[in-house]
Amino acid sequence: MTNLTRRDILKLGAAGLAALALTSLRLDEAAALESRAAFQGRATYSGVPVYDAPSFNANKQLKLLGKDEVVNILAQTIGDGDYNRVWYRFDRGYTYSGWLQPVHTNPQIPLTTLPRKNMLGEITVPFAETRKFATQYADRSYRMYYGSTYWVNGIFPNADDGTVWYQVYNRLYNLNVYVNAADMRLIPDEELAPLSPNVPDALKFIHVDLRTQYVTCFEGEKMVYRSRCSSGAGPKTPLGNFKTYHKGPSIHMTNEGDDAIRIYDLTGVPWVSFFTGNGEAFHGTYWHNDFGKPRSHGCVNLPNAAAKFIYRWTSPVVPPETEYLHQPNVGTAVTVVKSEA
Repeated sequence: MTNLTRRDILKLGAAGLAALALTSLRLDEAAALESRAAFQGRATYSGVPVYDAPSFNANKQLKLLGKDEVVNILAQTIGDGDYNRVWYRFDRGYTYSGWLQPVHTNPQIPLTTLPRKNMLGEITVPFAETRKFATQYADRSYRMYYGSTYWVNGIFPNADDGTVWYQVYNRLYNLNVYVNAADMRLIPDEELAPLSPNVPDALKFIHVDLRTQYVTCFEGEKMVYRSRCSSGAGPKTPLGNFKTYHKGPSIHMTNEGDDAIRIYDLTGVPWVSFFTGNGEAFHGTYWHNDFGKPRSHGCVNLPNAAAKFIYRWTSPVVPPETEYLHQPNVGTAVTVVKSEA
């Protein structure tokens, strides 16, 4: 079962057995539990409950975590859950993994010069406070979260306090903000190079199943990557055949231009591979960790590592210095289906 082919997935989906087959692999739980490296969790909303056992029906609720509160994860265990049974244990009890963003605190050594005009940067701490000027005493602007990405266009050392600040231009807000360089890693070009460049694009294929909430990537008949996702809950992710014809490694996503009241305003969404003209895309996600449950506004939410794989593996190939690339009639094939129950 660990070597399912593209043909196997399609047959199982048509027969209504895809969820059973994929669940039997237990790859999600295995992947979650095999990592023994210490990490932290950031509460993605205000009021995350902490229980005395890894169960929604635990005997006691111990406390509530505030939004962006960071805790040290001591262990991972299997508990309650329909599609995701991983729970995190820390010094004050247990909480469901879908409510905490897995994060690390990895301070960086600042660069003093930029290799070129714009460089892509990634936040390497649970969250970073941006400032309106290049000093820690300036007024705050907005927060940048672990794994989110931004274009850096300037470096500003501050002689008064010894800090170094990266300047980030926000096109939507039409303003510059400054982030402490210790909180951001500038991404080298080789980390943006295409994956499997020798495999013809015609052999690459992405299969998205909205019922099982799995994204599976194939090279010919061989499965090369698989991840849980969170597709659209309203509006739904569209069914059909598409291509990843426009992409960008950092996108500010918002529905500000819609008639509806603003629902989301997400800066620095990483590793975005659009597959429709209406904005549906594969992309990284820092505002939840609840993969396996539909909850987006139409996009296919993915863990950052999965989104980065798809971004680098699919066509068109985006040059390291390019913020956004649009190439109609080009792209890796995507099929979105809803398998039978």
